[in-house]
Amino acid sequence: MTEPATHHTIPPWVRRAVVTLMAGLAGLWVLRGVVSSLRPLLLVLLVSFFVSFALEPAVNRLERVGLRRGPGTALVMLAVVGALGGFGVQVGSLLAEQVTDFSENVPRYLEDIDGWLEDSFGIQNATADLRADYDTGALAQRLGDVADDLARFGTTVANVLFQLFTIGLFTFYLVAEGPKLRRLVCSFLAERHQRHVLEVWDLAIEKTGGYILSRSILALGSSLVHWAAFELIGLPSSLALALWVGVMSQFVPVVGTYIAGALPLVIALLGNPADGLWVIVVVAVYQQFENYLLAPRITSHTMQLHVAVAFGAVIAGSAILGVVGALLALPAAATIQSVIAAEAERHEVAEHLIAESSQRRGHGPSDGQEH
Repeated sequence: MTEPATHHTIPPWVRRAVVTLMAGLAGLWVLRGVVSSLRPLLLVLLVSFFVSFALEPAVNRLERVGLRRGPGTALVMLAVVGALGGFGVQVGSLLAEQVTDFSENVPRYLEDIDGWLEDSFGIQNATADLRADYDTGALAQRLGDVADDLARFGTTVANVLFQLFTIGLFTFYLVAEGPKLRRLVCSFLAERHQRHVLEVWDLAIEKTGGYILSRSILALGSSLVHWAAFELIGLPSSLALALWVGVMSQFVPVVGTYIAGALPLVIALLGNPADGLWVIVVVAVYQQFENYLLAPRITSHTMQLHVAVAFGAVIAGSAILGVVGALLALPAAATIQSVIAAEAERHEVAEHLIAESSQRRGHGPSDGQEH
């Protein structure tokens, strides 16, 4: 007698799990597309938040002396825009002057290079082709092509200015309406979570503001020292060059010092190679003075961050968000470090265990064994 065939039915929970999984995957795919489309806006909001954290301490001080939050925010932002505008005018006029001077003195530079190559290596007429191009106008045509590139660069600058305007607008509202925004966020959270959110928010403001303050103080000191040094060396536009060195060396992570020193070095070499050597000496000596004496004293009161942590944070930030991530990496790392230090449970170190471990490493694994 044959047994009746059994019918295997899929349990309902399996169907629900499959449907839920497919819906979740579809939702993630849609969310990825939305985030990708909104990435420029999200970057603007992220930068605006960090800028608002940097400006809020100054606005809070103005509010404590009686200035309403809206006008105080406008005043602080105008001061920042004025400082950035002054820096841009100084550096822009310097670059325009140097480009004009270079284009007018191309024949002299080519002759100097020819003379140096002939005296040093016996090479004659090494720049003859370039001089022929300059005399026939071919070099001017190449410079015209460069001008076209500069025009396209101008379009890029216009886009950047629009982005900066958008960041400024968001930053103004984030700072001016900061207390209301915190109250709104906390209204969606239970009381036990509100404390943590407000603590993290305050830490972000403290660390970002401390970072900007310490960098600004160091930039001011660097600019003053390099201004005096460049005046003694005799470099043209010494104030603009000093501002360039001060700002770039402090606010561009990792490679800022090299970018800062490159411009005055090139300008010095165009005038007198010996001046270039003095520029290298000044930048290198001041960098050592700043790294070992000045910066530790200032950052100890504002933002303490281990060099290895800072370097890793910059690499991670640049890998995630490019230049924006590199610029925001240090205050973000300082905030995360402070949150971990505040929330993590710390225990007393058992010194006898450390001593025993060191002794075992010093005498080898077999010395401490008993037979």
